[in-house]
Amino acid sequence: MGRGAAVFASALLVAFIAIPVLALALRTDPATFVRSVASEGARTALLLSLVTTTITLALALFLGTPLAHLLARSEFAGKRIVDAVVDLPIVLPPAVAGLALLVAFGRRGLLGPALAGGGIQLSFTTTAVVLAQLFVAVPFYIRAARAGFSGVEPTLEDASATLGYGAFGTFVRVTVPLALPSLIGGAVLTWARALGEFGATIMFAGNLPGVSQTVPLAVYLGLESGDVEGAVALSLVLVAVSMIVLAIVKSLQR
Repeated sequence: MGRGAAVFASALLVAFIAIPVLALALRTDPATFVRSVASEGARTALLLSLVTTTITLALALFLGTPLAHLLARSEFAGKRIVDAVVDLPIVLPPAVAGLALLVAFGRRGLLGPALAGGGIQLSFTTTAVVLAQLFVAVPFYIRAARAGFSGVEPTLEDASATLGYGAFGTFVRVTVPLALPSLIGGAVLTWARALGEFGATIMFAGNLPGVSQTVPLAVYLGLESGDVEGAVALSLVLVAVSMIVLAIVKSLQR
């Protein structure tokens, strides 16, 4: 391919990506944006998204870090199967993920009767939002953390052991600091993926204001109800967050 053709094709693709984002920014003025974002519905959705994504990230770090380290440093029977299962939500359509969660944990799902016997209802609650976000987002953290742990030289960990630190002390003092850029990058991507989650959330948690209506669901409701300005304003908030996340990840990669 000639250079001119390559430049033209590249410019065409970049424009295709940039023009819709620019159109969002040109669709509203600052006063309308502020008014829309400051509305009660928008504030409630933003607060709910902030709370649920923070909980999701905490769970991803707590549960995903040991698994990532295990996949990076250990050999065991069924490792490839575990690895494939962890990656599955990345390629699974979000609507399918939400339906799978519903038929597993819903009131009439596989584990629904057992949960109901313990007085627990997960579907169409705020907890369901967290579970949906965790399901689709945690693989991003595990993949990044696994790469980070794999990049740590085992000789450094061995040296720590010779200095008297146990497995946990070595992990905290040596492994985690050396893998920290990958861990932070994975955590940021996980949080961003959780913030933008839509399909699994609406299937498993519904679109209930104040309960399960996160920002992406509020955007959808705004379009459905004719509040285009409100939908555009919240979309711009997500675009801004996405750009910040992208800048952080690229900075860590450098």
